Amino acid sequence: MCLKLDGHGYSPRVLHQILYAAGQCKSFALAGTMLATLGDIAVSTPHLAELAAEIGQELTTTRDRQVSELPPATTRDQCPGEAPVAVAVEVDGGRIRTRAEGHGRGVHDPHWNEDKAACLVTVTSRTFDADPHPALPGCFLDRPRVQRLVREISGQRTGDPSSAGEDELALPACAAEVGPGPPSGPTVAAGTDDPPPASAAVPTGPARPDWKPKRDLRTCVATMAESDLFGKQVASEAYRRNFYRANRRAFVADGQKYNWAIHDRHFADFVGITDVVHVLSYVYAAGLAVAGSAAAGWPLYARWVRACWQGRVDEVRAELEQWQQGQPTPPSKPPPTDPWEVVRKTVTYLTNNAGRMNYPSYRQAGLPCMSSWMESLVKEINYRVKGSEKFWNRGPNAEAILQVRAAVLSEDDRLWEHIRNRGGNAFRTYRRKATEAK
Repeated sequence: MCLKLDGHGYSPRVLHQILYAAGQCKSFALAGTMLATLGDIAVSTPHLAELAAEIGQELTTTRDRQVSELPPATTRDQCPGEAPVAVAVEVDGGRIRTRAEGHGRGVHDPHWNEDKAACLVTVTSRTFDADPHPALPGCFLDRPRVQRLVREISGQRTGDPSSAGEDELALPACAAEVGPGPPSGPTVAAGTDDPPPASAAVPTGPARPDWKPKRDLRTCVATMAESDLFGKQVASEAYRRNFYRANRRAFVADGQKYNWAIHDRHFADFVGITDVVHVLSYVYAAGLAVAGSAAAGWPLYARWVRACWQGRVDEVRAELEQWQQGQPTPPSKPPPTDPWEVVRKTVTYLTNNAGRMNYPSYRQAGLPCMSSWMESLVKEINYRVKGSEKFWNRGPNAEAILQVRAAVLSEDDRLWEHIRNRGGNAFRTYRRKATEAK
C-alpha cells in the first residue's frame, strides 16, 4: 500500500509517524532528527512542514464538514450510540505569534494573536448527599503557590499586569512585597478551621471520600477562528462524542465573556462553572488592595477564598462593596493597579459569575470545580506552537498546525484514523476489487 504525496511514497503507518512527530515535537527540525534517529525515516525540514500543512488542511476540511452537519440545539440529544455518564467541556484561549503570508523568508508584519482551545473529557466521579470537601484545600493557603498562580493568571494575556485591559486582572503595587513564604507546607490564617501544616500532628478519624473527578478520554479542539465559529466547532465535537445525552454535564471556563456566550448558545443545559482558581486570583488581588500591604492582605484573602469555596460569594462581594463605598471615587479612570480599580474589577467579576460559583453543589454532583485539564492542554498546545522565535503564517498555515497538534493530543487516535482513510492510496481501488473478486 502506498500513499502518494508531493512525489514521495509513504505507507499510512509511516505517514502517521511523520505527522505525529511533526505535531508532537517542539519544531520541525527536531521532528526530522527524531524520525531519522529513532525511525530511520529521512524527511527534510521543509518537506516535513509541507506535509504538516497539507494534512492539517485536510483535518480542517473534515472538521468544517462536521460543523456544517451539526444539527440544531434542540435535537443534539438524539445522537445515536452509547451516552457517557459524566462529561466536562472546558474552554480557554492562548497566544500565538503570526506573520504576513507571501513575503518570503523572514518575519514580516509580526503580531500576537489569540488561538482558542477546548478540552472535552469523559469523567469518572461519584455523587454525594452532602459536600464531600467543605474545608478549603491546603494548597490554596500555600503562599508561594498562590502567588505563582496569581501572577501567571494576571500576566498570561498581556505579559504585563500593568497593561491589563477592562476584563483582565492586575495586581496592586503592594503585591511586590510578598516574600517567599514558608519553605514548605500551607500557611493557615489564625483562627480558621483549615487543616494544619503537614508537619503538625494529624488527628485520627474517618477517611475523607475520594471526591475529585477523574479524567477518562480527552479530545481537543483548537482554532484561530472567531468565538462564534469556535463555539460551533466545540458543539460539533461534543455532539460527535454524544455529550448532550450524558447524565451529568459541566461547562467550565474563566470569566471571559465569549466563553459564556458559547455556553448560553450551545451548552445551556450544561452546568456552568467558573474556574475556582480564577476566582482565587481576583480575591487575592482584592485582599491586598483593601489591606494596602501583603502581610495584612493575606488573612483577608484566606477568609474570602474560603467563603467562595463554600459557596458564600455574596458575603465576599458585600464586604468589598462596603469598602468601595467608604473610599473616594477616583476623579478619572485609574490605572489597573490602583486599589480602587482592583476591587471594582473583583466586584464585577464576582457579580457576573455568582450564579456559576455554587461549588458545594458541583462537588456533590461529582463535577469539576477547576479548569485544570484545560490549563494543562493550553500548555501542551503552546509547547508546539508558541516560542520567542516561532512565527506561523496567518491563514491556513497557523490553522493547520493547530489541527495537527489537536489531533495528536486527542486520545481517540483520530490522526491515525484520518491518515488510514484518506484519499491518495494508489492501490486502494485495486485491492478493493481484488477482495471483492474472492
